Amino acid sequence: MTDPIETPGRDPDADLPEETMWQGRFVTAKRRGRWEYASRSRGIRAAAIIAIDDQDRVILVSQYRVPLGRICLEIPAGLIGDDEDKSGESDEAAAIRELEEETGYRAARMENLGNFYSSPGMVSESFSLLRAHGLTRVGEGGGTDSEDIVVHHVPRTQLPEFVARWRAMGHGVDVRIAMLMASLDSFLGESE
Repeated sequence: MTDPIETPGRDPDADLPEETMWQGRFVTAKRRGRWEYASRSRGIRAAAIIAIDDQDRVILVSQYRVPLGRICLEIPAGLIGDDEDKSGESDEAAAIRELEEETGYRAARMENLGNFYSSPGMVSESFSLLRAHGLTRVGEGGGTDSEDIVVHHVPRTQLPEFVARWRAMGHGVDVRIAMLMASLDSFLGESE
C-alpha cells in the first residue's frame, strides 16, 4: 500500500486579488497580498530540452545572462509560442525548433517528461521538460541573430567535473543541470 501524500493548506493570501505592478513584453511583476512575484506575460511558457547525442555526450549551451551579470551554463531551452506566427505552438514543436536554433541538432521526436516550476516561491513560470530522441546534426547552432550561444558537448560521465570547472571559472549554472547530474542513469537511462 502506498502512503498517502500529505499536502499543506492554502496560504491566507491565496484568494486576495492579484495586482499587476508592471508588465513588459515577456515578464509581468505581480502582487497578491504580501506576496510579490514575476510571471511570463501573455501566458507564455518555456520548453527545456535534455539532449544526449549518439556519442553519449550531453548537449549544453552557454550564453551571457543579463539578470545574472555572467555567463550561464544551461540545457537548451526556449519560449513556446512567443511570436505571433507561433501562436498555438505545441511544447514538442517548440522544443524541436529551439534545439535546432540553439545547438544545430534536429530531433526525430521529443518525449514530454512533464511540467515543472524552477522557483515557485518567486516566479510562476513553468516549463515543459522534454527529452530529445534521434538527433541529427544539421547546423552549427548558436541561436538567432540576437543571441550569442556556445554549444558544449560534454561526455555524460564527465558532467559533474565539467560543471565544477565551470563554477570555478565564476560562471552561473542553471538549476536544471543539477537535475541532470542527479539523474544521469536512473532518469535518463541509456542514450539513443
